[in-house]
Amino acid sequence: MKLLGKVALITGGSDGLGYATAELFLREGAKVVISGRRPAKGSEAVKRLRKYGDIAFVRGDVSIAADAKKMVDRTINMHGRIDILFNNAGIYIGKPVEDMTEDEWDQVIDINLKGTFLVTKFTIPHMKQQGGGVIVNNSSDAGLIGNRSCPAYCASKGAITVMTKALALDCAHDNIRVNSVHPATVDTEMLAREARASGNRREYLRKENERHPIGRIGRPEEVARAVLFLASDESSFVTGASLSVDGGMTAQ
Repeated sequence: MKLLGKVALITGGSDGLGYATAELFLREGAKVVISGRRPAKGSEAVKRLRKYGDIAFVRGDVSIAADAKKMVDRTINMHGRIDILFNNAGIYIGKPVEDMTEDEWDQVIDINLKGTFLVTKFTIPHMKQQGGGVIVNNSSDAGLIGNRSCPAYCASKGAITVMTKALALDCAHDNIRVNSVHPATVDTEMLAREARASGNRREYLRKENERHPIGRIGRPEEVARAVLFLASDESSFVTGASLSVDGGMTAQ
């Protein structure tokens, strides 16, 4: 029960890494609020997670300031505090820069980067008032090294990586730790969509497995355990760090 008595807000928590982290946090004693853009998906996630503990869903788009504020305010109204923020919401569009439209570029930057900024902006005052907290930002291996055919995604995740370090410095004296986690390819619905879109799902997944030095892609629960470490008191002297959970991708 590493998070007993803690309150956590997880953006993009209805599926994938966010859902796996919500389940683990609940098992570790936290009260959890998840957010997402699709109410039906959020309701289904709450139904499945309720058996593990106190879980709620707030509909919203992290790239819209009013929605980001609503996520934070609802969490405060329900539980009176936010001890942990996991900025997980994000999208991926894989196109070379010359093939991307301006709208596609803006969409990736708005959700991945601006969304992280907005939810953090509205959370920090509450953490300061309550005497501290923890923020974990979901970056990527693409936030540490360049990946092919996804310049907008790399730009958004690279910015999150350095923004995390800047926030860690700004918040250190307020007892707020800020770190980032950096997954490589993980078995999520986002990956499944990419595989289907490739036209040859089996071949796509085979290549993804082979790209990782460890010989396979990651599992959502493996990333969730890294987030738990950064969110818990076990990492009490860790801030401004970039934790790779990538099967060796960034070691190459």
